[in-house]
Amino acid sequence: MIHHATSAVTRAYNFKPQPSAYSAPKAANLTEERLPFTVRLVRNEADLNKAVEIRHAAYARHLPLFAETLKTAETDDAENGVVVLLAESKVDGSPLGTMRIQTNQYKPLCLEQSLELPEWLSSRPLAEATRLGVTNETGGRLVTTVLFKAYYQYCLQIGVEWMVVTARSPVDRTYDRLLFSDVFPGAGYIPIHHVGNLPHRVMSFNVSTARDRWTQAKHPLLGFMCNTFHPDIDLDSQAQDYASSLTLSTLPTHDATLPM
Repeated sequence: MIHHATSAVTRAYNFKPQPSAYSAPKAANLTEERLPFTVRLVRNEADLNKAVEIRHAAYARHLPLFAETLKTAETDDAENGVVVLLAESKVDGSPLGTMRIQTNQYKPLCLEQSLELPEWLSSRPLAEATRLGVTNETGGRLVTTVLFKAYYQYCLQIGVEWMVVTARSPVDRTYDRLLFSDVFPGAGYIPIHHVGNLPHRVMSFNVSTARDRWTQAKHPLLGFMCNTFHPDIDLDSQAQDYASSLTLSTLPTHDATLPM
């Protein structure tokens, strides 16, 4: 049974950073692979403007009217417990992709504005991915895959136990292939308030068991996700404090949100 949220309940979680398998010296045991672009955390207003640029362009291809509201930064971009990933071309520094990650360390996830997560999930350290947007150029699929790896790697690094997404059709099939599971089995697509009441599946993924499940399933991305070191993914933990360097009063902002 799905319980719709009536009020936001703030919980404090003790996120426990973990030693990363993707940093020296552990990374020495992994196969190294270079990418034609970099993925890093947004650190300042200029970075955020790049993320907003590619976010708007991606939404404009599918939801042009809503994309008009995504021309500027959103309030959530600079909240505590939020980071924004930015993929940039090595050739000219142009933005190729972005994703926003929000943990429940400081406040409930955005999706909890619409429904109550079951206790087995809501009581654990979570991270929700939203605002996925990638270039329409050749290589966009690789950018998407690397952004997902950065999301997974970030969750490992800061001690997130469950990755959570809301996914509309046909995007949900991508998460099915990654072995995400429905939080509400049998419920199908649920109207989500913060994504314009469009029907979405609410899906989750256990971070700590990912390698074992991908291994058992002989998943084609196992090597890429777990056995390859990508030095072009830079998740310097010091950048998690970037929000303090953003003065939102000088940035045009709004609170609108839509699906990844």
